[in-house]
Order: sequence, then C-alpha cells, then structure tokens
Amino acid sequence: MRIVVTANEADIDSPASPVFGRCPVYIFVDTETMAFEAVENQAVNAAGGAGIQAAQFVVESGAQALITGNVGPNAFNVFQAANFPVYLFSGGTVRQAVEAYKAGKLPLSGGASAPDHAGMGSVRGMGRGMGRGMGMGAGRGMGMGAGRGMGRQVWGAAPQTPSASASSREEEIAELKNMASDLRQQLAEVLERLDRLENGV
Repeated sequence: MRIVVTANEADIDSPASPVFGRCPVYIFVDTETMAFEAVENQAVNAAGGAGIQAAQFVVESGAQALITGNVGPNAFNVFQAANFPVYLFSGGTVRQAVEAYKAGKLPLSGGASAPDHAGMGSVRGMGRGMGRGMGMGAGRGMGMGAGRGMGRQVWGAAPQTPSASASSREEEIAELKNMASDLRQQLAEVLERLDRLENGV
C-alpha cells in the first residue's frame, strides 16, 4: 500500500511534520517494503489556498492514505470529497508514523484538526481581498472584502477550454486535469465561504 506522510526533511527517518498544507516535504512510502520517495511541497509558499493545492496533489498522487499532524478545513473538505482517509500522528519520525499506521494505532481524522490557515501565523488580512465581487464572470457578487482575500484572481475568469492547438491526446488530458484541479479548488473555496455565511462567521 502506498501512503504519504508530511515531513520536515526528505528522509524516512526525518521528523514527521505537524502541519499539512505548508509542510516542506511529502514522503510517499510503500508500507510493505518501506521504500520511499520524497517530493517537495510546491504549495508551501503559496499566497493562499496552500491546503487545497496540497490536498489535490496528494489525492491525485496515487497514494491511498495520508498521515499528518493536523489538517485544516479547506484541505479536509478536499479529502472528504475524494473519500481519502486522513490519519493523525502526534510526533516522531516518518518511519514511526508508518509503523504506527501499520499497527493500527493511528486515529482516523473525522474532521479538520487545525484552524483555517494554520501554519501561516497571523493571516487575516493577507492577500488582496476579493473586494465586493467574487463574481463568477457574470457580476454575481460574493463579497469577501475586508482584506480577507485568497490572493488568487481566479474568480473573474470564465473556465478555459483546452486549446485547439493541443497536438496530442496526452496534452489534452493534461489540460483537462489542470482545469479539473482549478475547478475543484474554486468549489472548495465556494463551499467554505457558503459554510461561513450560513454559520454567521
């Protein structure tokens, strides 16, 4: 079985990271052979949406489960939508986390275990707040304003279709995967905002 563990360094004996979206490295481990592959987290320095980007990467990586110290609500929503199990590990090395998983000692996360934007320090007000119109291209406002922006201008643009110049089936598949990834991120952000509005946050 292939699982992924959040880590501070690119080695199976390095400390497991207590954070998910902004951990330095993801270590993919074969639970039978303990062979591993370390992959740098490309979302670690993202202005916003690191948890969502990281969760999409993990879900699409072919791993079958995640072990981490904490997972925020945005990332957890992605995992939940993909029916992807998340296990919590409180401290030790990546190897110890995998051994604890194999022994059935890790609790399955039933929800977000970290607040929104954990690992970034004080984040409220960072980014370019989406102002009064997070419209989906038709002027429908979902104002987030007040400086609580996501730092990504994806809302005003209509989804792009794969270019007609895609010279091969593989390129078209890659473009469609990128579109699907962007749409998943947009959906997660919309659902989070909807949840906040419904709960009066």
